[in-house]
Amino acid sequence: MKKFSVKTIVAIGIGAALFFVLGRFVAIPSPVPNTNISVQYGLLAFLSVVYGPVAGLLIGLIGHALIDFSYGWGIWWSWVLASAVFGLLVGFTSKATKLEEGEIGKKGLIKFNISQVICHVISWGLVAPVLDILIFSEPVNKVFTQGLLAGVSNAVTTAIVGSLLCVAYAASKPKAGSLTKE
Repeated sequence: MKKFSVKTIVAIGIGAALFFVLGRFVAIPSPVPNTNISVQYGLLAFLSVVYGPVAGLLIGLIGHALIDFSYGWGIWWSWVLASAVFGLLVGFTSKATKLEEGEIGKKGLIKFNISQVICHVISWGLVAPVLDILIFSEPVNKVFTQGLLAGVSNAVTTAIVGSLLCVAYAASKPKAGSLTKE
C-alpha cells in the first residue's frame, strides 16, 4: 500500500476542517427539508484532484461526519458516505486535468466539470438515497427529492468554487520551461 506523505496527511486534516466550517457555517437553506445548498463540495473536488482519491474520501467522510455531529441530530451515515464517495470518485479523475503541470485551460475545466457532475449524480442520485432507504427506512420520494436538490445544487456550487480553485492553483504553479534561460 502506498504511504501518505506528510503533505497529504496535512491536506486531509485541513481539508476536513475547511469542509466542516464551510458546511456548517456557510450552508444555504433550501426549500427541501433537511437539505442545504452547500459550497464545500467545490473545495472537496479541488482537494480530491490535487491529493487523490483516498484523501478525497477521508476529507468528505471526516468533514461531513463533523458537520452532522455538530448539529446534534446524530451522524446521518448515508449522506456522510455519499460525501466520501464523491471525494473518492473525483480523486480518480485527477489525471484528466493538467493541474499539477500548471495548466487547466478550457479543456481541463470542461473535463473537471463533466466528471464532478457525474460524481454528484452517483453520490446524491444513487448512494445517499439508496442508503437512506436501506439504513433508515426513509420514504423513497422524500430521499430522491433531497438527492436531486443536493446533486444539482452541489454540482452548480462545485462548478463555481471548484473551477475557481483549480484556475487559481494552476496559475500558482510554475509552467514547464518557464525557468530556463533563453
